[in-house]
Amino acid sequence: MTDKPARGYFATRLRNYFLTGLIICAPLAITAWITWSFILWADSWVKPYLPFSYNPDNFLPYPVPGFGLLTALVVITLVGFFTANLIGRSIVGFGESLLVRTPLVRSIYKGLKQIFQTVLQDQQNSFKKAGLIEYPSAGLWSLVFIATDAKGEIAAKFTEKGLDMVTVFLPPTPVPTAGFLIFVPREKIIVLDMSPEDAAKLLISGGLVSPEHQPVGFPVPETIVETLPPRGKLSRP
Repeated sequence: MTDKPARGYFATRLRNYFLTGLIICAPLAITAWITWSFILWADSWVKPYLPFSYNPDNFLPYPVPGFGLLTALVVITLVGFFTANLIGRSIVGFGESLLVRTPLVRSIYKGLKQIFQTVLQDQQNSFKKAGLIEYPSAGLWSLVFIATDAKGEIAAKFTEKGLDMVTVFLPPTPVPTAGFLIFVPREKIIVLDMSPEDAAKLLISGGLVSPEHQPVGFPVPETIVETLPPRGKLSRP
C-alpha cells in the first residue's frame, strides 16, 4: 500500500525536476543556437568578399567564426564616421541620387531607408506605450502598440469630422512583426502601464507570460503588512 504513493511521489518529483531543468536549459540553448546561426549567416555574407590576404580562413587550419561579423561592424561604423563629414555626405547624396533615378530600385531603397530611419534614429516616434482597444468587435479587447497621433492628410480629414484619432499598431500572436495599422479615437484606448517590451512578451507567449502589476487601491498583501512597523512608530522625514 505504501509503495504506490511513494512511487507516485517519486515520479512527480522527477517530472518537476525535468520541467525545472527544461525551463533553464531551453532558453539558453535556443539563445545560443540563434546567436550562432546569426554569426554564421553574417560570415557567409561577408567572408566571400574579403581579399584573400585578409581572410584568416585561408591561412589557419580551422575557420574563425565571427570574423565576418566583426568586419561588417567595423565597416558599417567607418561608413557612419565618414558620412558625418561634408565630403562623405556629398558622396552618399550622389549615390542616393543615382538610386532614386532608377525606376525599380527607387521604391525598394526609399522604403527600406524610411523603415531603418524610423526604427534606429527617430526614437521619439517609436512605440513607447501599449494599450487596449475593442477589436474585432465590441466586448472583445486586443493589445496594441500606440504609435503617435494621426498626422498629415489623415489627421486633417478626421479633424473635419471632429475626431481626435490616434495611430496604433495591432500585432498578431505569436509573431508581432506583422499586423494592422488602425486609427482609433483617443477616448476608446485604454493606456496600459506595462512597457512595450512586456507587452511584446505577453503577445509572443500567447498570454502565458504576464508582467506583474499592483493596481492603485489594491489591498496590501499580508506579507507586506507583517513587515510594516506598528502604527505610531513610522519614521517622519
